[in-house]
Amino acid sequence: MKRLMLILALMLAPLLPVVAPAPALAVQPDEVLPDPVLEARARALSKVLRCPVCQSENIDESNAEVSRDLRILVRERLLAGDSDSAVLDYITARYGEYVLFQPDASGGNLILWLAGPVMLLAGLGIGFGFLRSRRASAEPPLVALDAAEQRRLEEILNK
Repeated sequence: MKRLMLILALMLAPLLPVVAPAPALAVQPDEVLPDPVLEARARALSKVLRCPVCQSENIDESNAEVSRDLRILVRERLLAGDSDSAVLDYITARYGEYVLFQPDASGGNLILWLAGPVMLLAGLGIGFGFLRSRRASAEPPLVALDAAEQRRLEEILNK
């Protein structure tokens, strides 16, 4: 009976809706700015900055201490009157380009930006060439039978 229920549950599982949990934001109430416009800018900037500890989370979602420090630093720079690009430049100068989820496509980063598409095109070209050569060599050339082979074939067919 247990096996039957397990099989039934596994069969019905793909039909159930998948509900993704909402990410828990790590922004503490004492970090929130009183001005909603500045807070919205701070949240937008926090979503493009990578947590140096977590690496796959932005600083808006990370609970690491360094992320809290970065969130506070972003808000301090916004209160000082910096533009969004000036805040990003300041943090990048202090922590390096690693904190940006999308670094500029210039200099050494240009190689990284172009490597993926170049590799994809190279792979497609190699695959196309392989399939084309395989198709051409798959069929052996037709050669006419000589007289001895033709007689032997007729003997086999007439038996």
